[in-house]
Amino acid sequence: MIQLYITLFTSLILNSRDNSLHELKSNLKPNFIVVFVDDMGYGDLGSYGHPTINTPNLDKMAYEGQKWTQFYSASSVCTPSRAALLTGRLPIRNGMIGSTTRVLFPNSKYGLPDSEITIAEKLKENGYKTAAIGKWHLGHKKEYLPLQHGFDYYYGIPYSNDMDKINGETCCPGSQYWQKYENQRPESTNYNVPLIENNEIIERPANQTTITKRFSNKAVEFIKKNKEDNFFIYLAHNLPHTPLYASDDFLWKSKRGLYGDVIEEIDHGIGLIMEELKKNNLDKNTIIVFTSDNGPWLPFESHSGSAGLLREGKGTTWEGGQRVPGIFWGGDIKPGVISGLGSTMDIFPTLLEMSNTSMVNDRIMDGISIKNTLLNNEPSKRESIFYYRSREIYALRHGEYKAHFITQGSYNYPKGSDKKIVLDKPLLYNLNIDPSEKYNIADKHPEILIEINEIIEAHKKNFKAPDDLLKYRVYKSEDADGDGMLDKEDKCSDVPGVKKFNGCPDTDNDGIADNEDDCPNKAGHPKRGGCPD
Repeated sequence: MIQLYITLFTSLILNSRDNSLHELKSNLKPNFIVVFVDDMGYGDLGSYGHPTINTPNLDKMAYEGQKWTQFYSASSVCTPSRAALLTGRLPIRNGMIGSTTRVLFPNSKYGLPDSEITIAEKLKENGYKTAAIGKWHLGHKKEYLPLQHGFDYYYGIPYSNDMDKINGETCCPGSQYWQKYENQRPESTNYNVPLIENNEIIERPANQTTITKRFSNKAVEFIKKNKEDNFFIYLAHNLPHTPLYASDDFLWKSKRGLYGDVIEEIDHGIGLIMEELKKNNLDKNTIIVFTSDNGPWLPFESHSGSAGLLREGKGTTWEGGQRVPGIFWGGDIKPGVISGLGSTMDIFPTLLEMSNTSMVNDRIMDGISIKNTLLNNEPSKRESIFYYRSREIYALRHGEYKAHFITQGSYNYPKGSDKKIVLDKPLLYNLNIDPSEKYNIADKHPEILIEINEIIEAHKKNFKAPDDLLKYRVYKSEDADGDGMLDKEDKCSDVPGVKKFNGCPDTDNDGIADNEDDCPNKAGHPKRGGCPD
């Protein structure tokens, strides 16, 4: 009898301990690290099928965590995609998507409105230490920088790494762009981009040859400093957006060339972060999310990434423009390959739910929590993806079907593809069967088009988009590129040009301005769009 009492008593103690541990674990708030790279394509990681780019750390994350195969950015260009991730809202709702100007520039007047609520602000309310490291691109003025949007610490550049051109640097993949890569160690001195810490410029121009390493190291430092607290790190690498740079340890090492060097250095930094988490026993209580702001910038050819089997790339509303890698690792994430729909906007409510942070209830939110998919492999609740461009809905995906209402290429690549075509009859693709968008099945499924149109009408009902904040520019210097043309009259205000061509250059001296020349690096003929015979 005594033995029976001892057994029952021991059982009660063990059960009580297990319940206490379960309660402790359920009350433990996870840390979060969101890695948001710039212009990386769907097919640029080993785990997503690239044959020569070596990404062991990201592949390990995909294997040990979840790899999403139908994960989307909310836009195909920089500024709106960042606004969407950080606010959980379509950028049409906060003025961060433009009708003509597609991103913010160094002379833009506005940035992300302070009325918007960011992930950092919500997590900070719940006791998190917050850091933004890398590219911001939501306003370069002090009132729009990260510290004014819920971040305790900021270290990064305020806009794209190809802006603020100086020393006669040309835009686009022109002759001077490629010239710098004739050197064994290309320099970044032709881009007067500032490096900012908190609210102060600490380096200008930023040395971009070491910038990936420095961003990764800053993330590791923040983990060390805040290991006793909950933390949220938004690590937004400004690469592989062109111009491309890598540090000496990675330069010219990848089989994929310089673009591969860049991706492999980013992957190495991910490895350092994972190592630091494990060293401090934080890996079981930290979630890392890895994704890209949009697809690859294809006009840069060997300096751009790959969308894999997807059509087109950055700037377009074809799949290659917005479908991106999506990897979730750490904590109690249940390993698996997820083929349900997901969006970068879903990160916002997911992080809030996983940390028991109160949701935003005073406005329309577009993100949908994927917590149950991450922890239990339950089906994703997301049913639709909107493809906005120039403040219009160009396409919409619902379930497995995607309808295009407007098509348009980007950056005139391939040549002649920039024409905007408003379709009399929408195109329809089954993306589960045809992810490359090759086989139009609109005639076979008119009922699907009706359903998709109804979704769009419901979305637009009683919705008035706020003002386009990207169109406003400030011309402080009057002539930023020093070519004698006032910025407000200069069609190429960031590149020195000539009055004859409204401020644009003519690199190949063939009498056709670069912005209208299909072959700006080779003298050609007007009848051939500036290209030679």
